[in-house]
Amino acid sequence: MGIIWFILILGAIVLVHEFGHFIFSKMFGVYVYEFSIGMGPKLLHFKKKKGETEYCIRLIPIGGFVSLAGEDADDNSKIPEERKLYSKPVWQRFLIMVAGVMNNFIFAFLLLFVMALIYGSATTKPIVSDVTLGMPAEASGIKKGDTVVSIDGDKISSFSEIQLYLQTSEGKEMEFVLKDTNGKERTVRVTPDKVVGEDGKDKYVIGIALDTKVNKGFIPSIKYAGETTLSLYKLMFTTIKQLFSGRASVKDLSGPIGIYTIVSEESKAGLSNLLYLTAYLSINVGFINLLPFPAFDGGRVVFLIIEKIRRKRVPVKVEAMVNGIGFAFLMLLMIFVTFNDILRLI
Repeated sequence: MGIIWFILILGAIVLVHEFGHFIFSKMFGVYVYEFSIGMGPKLLHFKKKKGETEYCIRLIPIGGFVSLAGEDADDNSKIPEERKLYSKPVWQRFLIMVAGVMNNFIFAFLLLFVMALIYGSATTKPIVSDVTLGMPAEASGIKKGDTVVSIDGDKISSFSEIQLYLQTSEGKEMEFVLKDTNGKERTVRVTPDKVVGEDGKDKYVIGIALDTKVNKGFIPSIKYAGETTLSLYKLMFTTIKQLFSGRASVKDLSGPIGIYTIVSEESKAGLSNLLYLTAYLSINVGFINLLPFPAFDGGRVVFLIIEKIRRKRVPVKVEAMVNGIGFAFLMLLMIFVTFNDILRLI
């Protein structure tokens, strides 16, 4: 079942992402050669009798793509010039590039809304609902009802961000700015304790808990979906920032094997956990694709911005070369991350 859920979840996320590129390409009249889910050899494929696009499901259930006319430097096909990607205005190409990312965010929002509507939702705000006696939080003066404003100078907007900072603290002293129930701010210093989690891995805790009160209804579900989508997006931003600052390591990243392990574990915990995980992964995919790095959608947007500034398109071969180098780097990173995933399983 873990494998089935893994394929279904990644397939849905990729389908949603690529459909964004696909539908906007069609909307603006760009010729679409292929709409593919998965990578590697074709398993299933079909093409409408009078259609132009081949629809494929490929062997490896990771990734996917939409192949557009005029997207590659060596596209010398007989497709009319006006139907090639590079012939379209910058604003249309921009929408085509970002449509996949926007679909991922919308998909995550809808999943979180449905989850909250069915199971109810708890608050996402970084408000301390309980303090464990004898733990670092109590010793430092953190009290029930306090709101965590910032940690080590970085603003905090969700409880999940607190957990991220704790796990990357390595047990070092942390500076918390708190706001009490009267709105008065104060600063405390806390040194997390290292404990062994249920999964056998070391974790850092200070002894605070999140409000577990469950809210139900249409409006609370909408609010929860919006707040959580923004919270998860910011969590991704914080993670990237910590990677560049050295607080987090590339070794902490998970590849396909790591994701499969997480999906397999969460599938045992019920549908609500799977819905949340799918939303989290969808936002993850959307955020990563927004990064201004070659081969990502964000990298292609950078070329569009350069074109707009220069009022002249970046040579197709130059763009293709830069994207090729970026893709090669991503493949090396994928191999490294997958190797670490395997080591964690041993």
